[in-house]
Amino acid sequence: MAGQSRPTRRRAYGITLLTSQHPDIRRLKRASETPSIHGNKTWGSSFLIMDYLKKHPLPAGSRVLELGCGWGPAGIFCAKQFGAEVTGVDADSAVFPYLELHARENGVAIATHCARFEKLTTGMLGQYDVIIGADICFWDELAVVLKNLVNRAVRAGVKQILLADPGRPPFLDLADYCVDKHCAEFLAWSTTRPRRSTGCLISIQNA
Repeated sequence: MAGQSRPTRRRAYGITLLTSQHPDIRRLKRASETPSIHGNKTWGSSFLIMDYLKKHPLPAGSRVLELGCGWGPAGIFCAKQFGAEVTGVDADSAVFPYLELHARENGVAIATHCARFEKLTTGMLGQYDVIIGADICFWDELAVVLKNLVNRAVRAGVKQILLADPGRPPFLDLADYCVDKHCAEFLAWSTTRPRRSTGCLISIQNA
């Protein structure tokens, strides 16, 4: 309808997400450094992780690390729905004000850590029960980095690793590796909330 304003909030999986038209998002974009490594919005594969975890809940109070967290929707979902203790890690610290804004909007606290994936040591990864990551394997070199990260995480005793992607070739390469090396499940997945998202998941259960 002409003249009708766009909504500035969306609800999905029990959390609130702010759109680019929300006044606080617009204020952050004016006042702070622009995220540079694709951390400029909520990416669709985050909803695949939420949908999977809605059907396969985490134990209450799990320690969760969200890789390439960006605005942090999947981690915020874990904190709100399961009482998880969540840390968002990203190579670009400019995403953290957006994550913190969304965390406040949803009444949760999310710790943050600025680091590249290759800098996450076995000891650091071992502090977490669950590792999640959405839309983080979009370059060929990232597939190599993430193969090594998964190896370290499994070696460290991380109980669950859950990664999601629309199905880019680097992610499919990572999936083949994880299936062969770590007996991962490779799952086609889709959801219609808050919009239709399709893709695939790598799920590793590390007994």
